[in-house]
Amino acid sequence: MSREYPIIAVTGSSGAGTTTVKRTFERMFSREDVHAASVDGDAFHRYTRDELARIFREEPERKDELSHFAVEANLLDRLETLFLEYGEHGTGTFRHYIHAEDKQMIEAGYRVGTFTEWQPLPCGTDLLFYEGLHGGLVTAEHDIARHVDLLVGVAPTMNLEWIQKIDRDIKMRGYSQEAVIDTILGRMGDYVRYIQPQFSRTHINFQRVPTVDTSNPFEVQDIPNDAESFVVIRFRDPSTVDFPWLLAMIQDSFMSRPHTLVVPGARMSLAIELILAPLVRHLLAQRRFR
Repeated sequence: MSREYPIIAVTGSSGAGTTTVKRTFERMFSREDVHAASVDGDAFHRYTRDELARIFREEPERKDELSHFAVEANLLDRLETLFLEYGEHGTGTFRHYIHAEDKQMIEAGYRVGTFTEWQPLPCGTDLLFYEGLHGGLVTAEHDIARHVDLLVGVAPTMNLEWIQKIDRDIKMRGYSQEAVIDTILGRMGDYVRYIQPQFSRTHINFQRVPTVDTSNPFEVQDIPNDAESFVVIRFRDPSTVDFPWLLAMIQDSFMSRPHTLVVPGARMSLAIELILAPLVRHLLAQRRFR
């Protein structure tokens, strides 16, 4: 755990909604005048999209082995080194992975599914913010979670997660529905092995639960909107949470267990800010003067 150079990680599966939480953090950082170094977990994939396609053509038996969830398909040693270096010195190296929605990077000449060059983090940042698949990962070789000061999990119900991924990958990334479903099913073992255990290590989990029928997630359908869902928020240490204040501030919220707050889906961003802003301030208040 770092004090002078804190690390915040938002972890969750592809399509879980971590980007929505990231944007809420970015608004919070802007309002609080926090200078954050932002790192995308996809940048630590081992292979470009073309390299993966070539491997799968030449060695089709490796398709399940090299899902993006798997240790073998990621540069987790570099991710852990980044967290270690930042926690100790406020430094480290990172890069970007180019998605279809990265219009500016594409206009600058980068191809979708490739990486930028490795580069140093900006100097003088207040904290490191990571959003991706492996912020809370622990394996026999890697313990990335131990470097993180605030670990936030985003884990919608399984069917909703799949619906969101299918919708995003078809509309924004140009995949066919069949290809997305094949990807989901092919990496299920890695999801259970590497992704789900992280949610037992998080300080806070946000889980969106739909109130409409999502029993067949592989049927083409609209994503349930905020008004058609609740968000279940679980705190690892409820003794640090002012539940009466949160219940008063978030209309129509309630507690389902002593460590669990439930809020309407439309108030998820408000809940995130009310819950996480004081924690960010606390992390920064603990920083030693340099």
